Amino acid sequence: LFRRMTRRIVLTEEGTALHQVVSRALAELAREAERLRSQDATPRLTLSTSVSFASKWFAPRLHRLMARLPDVDIRLEVSDVNVDLSDGRVDVALRYGTGSYPGTVSERILDETMSPVCSPDYRSRMGGMTDPADLARCTLLHERRVLHDDSSLPNWERWFAAAGVAGVRARGPTLSHGSLTIEAALRGEGAALGRSVLVAEDVAAGRLVEPFPQVRLPAGRGYDLVHRPNEENDPRIAALRSWLKEEVAAFLNETGGG
Repeated sequence: LFRRMTRRIVLTEEGTALHQVVSRALAELAREAERLRSQDATPRLTLSTSVSFASKWFAPRLHRLMARLPDVDIRLEVSDVNVDLSDGRVDVALRYGTGSYPGTVSERILDETMSPVCSPDYRSRMGGMTDPADLARCTLLHERRVLHDDSSLPNWERWFAAAGVAGVRARGPTLSHGSLTIEAALRGEGAALGRSVLVAEDVAAGRLVEPFPQVRLPAGRGYDLVHRPNEENDPRIAALRSWLKEEVAAFLNETGGG
C-alpha cells in the first residue's frame, strides 16, 4: 500500500484505490450516523432520587408524569448517594434533606412527619396498643441514617419523650432504608417509626395502622426539587415542577396533610 521514499511515504496504485474506497465508506457511515441522530432527537429528562422515595412515592406516579410529557424520554436513576448535577449526566434530582445543596438551586416540594406504624395483625397480637407505653413491649424497627448522621433527627427515644413515656430502651433491628423498615412492619415483624410520605398509601389502604397519630414528630428533613443554576425555566424542569405541585396537593388532600 505504501512506497517508502527518502523523506516521505507515498501511496502505491493499490493504496490509492483502497483509500478511495475507504473514504467513500467512511463518508457514508458519517451520513448514516447523522441521519440516526436526527431521528433520535427526542428530548430527555434524567431524574435522580432516593431508593425509599422512588419505591414508595415517585415510581407509582411515574406513569402520570410520562402521560403529562409524552414527547420527553424520562429516565429515573435511583440511588441514596446525591449525584453531581454539574457533570450533566442527570438533569434534576429529588433529594431528601435540609434544602441546602451547594452549587444548585432547590425548591421544597414536600415536608413530612414521623410516628409509629405497624400492621393491624401486629397491633392485635400486642394487645391493641391503647397507650403509647404499650410500644415499649414491641419490637422496634430502626432505619439506619444513610445520608445524615444527626442525633437531632427523630428517633424512637425522641418519640417516646414526646409521648410522655420515660425510661424506654428502644432496642430492635436496624435496616438500611426507610422502605425496608416499612416492609418489615407490613410483614408484622414490629413497629416502625414511619415517615409520613413513605407510609401514607399503606395506611390509607389499611395495610398499616398508625396507633398514635396525635404524637407526630417533624422529620427535620423534606423533599426538594434540585437542579443546576439558571435552569428553572427549562421547559422540561418547569413541566416537572408543575406536575409535582399537582401530585403533592392531591397527596396531601388524600392523606390529611401528611
